Amino acid sequence: MTPVLSAFTTRKTVEIRAVCLDIDDTLIDYDGSARTALTALVGHDDAWPAWQRTTDEHVARAISGEFDYDTMRWERTKAFFAVLGEHLDDAEVRRREDSRLAVMERSWRVFDDTLPLLDWLRASGIKVAAVTNASGARQRAKIAAVGLSEFFDDVVIAGELGVAKPDPVIFHTACLDLDVLPAETVHVGDRLDLDAIGARDAGMHGVWLNRDGASDQTAPAGVWTITSLADLPELLVCELSTPGVDAL
Repeated sequence: MTPVLSAFTTRKTVEIRAVCLDIDDTLIDYDGSARTALTALVGHDDAWPAWQRTTDEHVARAISGEFDYDTMRWERTKAFFAVLGEHLDDAEVRRREDSRLAVMERSWRVFDDTLPLLDWLRASGIKVAAVTNASGARQRAKIAAVGLSEFFDDVVIAGELGVAKPDPVIFHTACLDLDVLPAETVHVGDRLDLDAIGARDAGMHGVWLNRDGASDQTAPAGVWTITSLADLPELLVCELSTPGVDAL
């Protein structure tokens, strides 16, 4: 097992009663499915950075309430093709976006370490919530489609709440729903800034999932780092305090 890295210097003694988990690129390979769909749409993968920038901008606008999810998809796709030099009418935008979405939905998959962790958390009696910066019903449909709904005691979605990570409100909402204190809760996600640092600043234990050590970012003080979800049970049992629970 890959060693767990930590910025803490002392072991915590507060009992961990809940784990919050990001969804996209933490439990579900979102980038993989999105890149597959984009390649099918434009014929190559070179435009991925432009797609990411356009998506981030438009999802933030949807979360703020500027428009609904479907309008976001159409506006995002129109803006993306404009960046590539194509100015599409509304009918063509919808045709291309619907085609892209269909490919992406067929490509959704969970990471290999997702189900073993969720099974362990459920068997250990630890409460589990999904905390995601997505935009509502579509995210719930994705969670259900890949068979993860049954594992969550709560699902907190930015598009439904109106605030997104790293705002403390979204983290505290999950804690309130689970009836636990932030200090009794671990949050795990693939984004160092939005997930791990955001959770730490909200009074939780922030864990950054840096899959396979792919990112060269450095975690700051108060943030734990793991390279696989398979490392989380050891972190919970050996470094944090989870009485009566054994690691995998």
